[in-house]
Amino acid sequence: MSLKQQLKKDFSTITIVLIAVAIVLNITLGQLVSSLKLPIFLDSIGTVLVALLAGPWAGALTGLLTNVIWGLMTDPVAAAFAPVAMVIGIAAGLCAKYGLFKQWWQAILSGVIITIALSIIAIPIRTYMFGGITGSGADFITAYLLATGKDLFSAVVITVITDNLIDKVVTALLAWAIVKGLPKRFISRFPRAASVIGRA
Repeated sequence: MSLKQQLKKDFSTITIVLIAVAIVLNITLGQLVSSLKLPIFLDSIGTVLVALLAGPWAGALTGLLTNVIWGLMTDPVAAAFAPVAMVIGIAAGLCAKYGLFKQWWQAILSGVIITIALSIIAIPIRTYMFGGITGSGADFITAYLLATGKDLFSAVVITVITDNLIDKVVTALLAWAIVKGLPKRFISRFPRAASVIGRA
């Protein structure tokens, strides 16, 4: 299959519509959580959903566009984390591709893998671009660790991994549950989904 054919397959009309809906979902949930200063994010459920149904590249595009649009609309910090959002989509899509979303416990494992992948990108951004403080609820964790004598880098590493581990496990489980509950007729429109969630 040529690159053009693969792109056409991965970005069908229904996938593009799904990406648009997922972006709205991401921004809405992310903005709500941000305004409440909760120590989680919930701003990548749409990204993971797209990754499960349409593959890693569609997931990556969803994450990228979410953060760029969100950054332009209300939160410039979100735009800085666009590469992290892309990694979430890619990691989730690859986990799905290799069968790590067929059971609930595999969704939990996928959440851990996604956390490890995104941390590689998120830690330097949070540390060197924002000095560890981004305006999210996770800042409380960083502030506490700094107050206990941790250096900035260590505080950010602990914050990013701890905060995202909870968030991404919850996100992966929610996305898994949503996809499992979708009608077979809808699932059949996404060839990648049939093999990764255990449906024929």
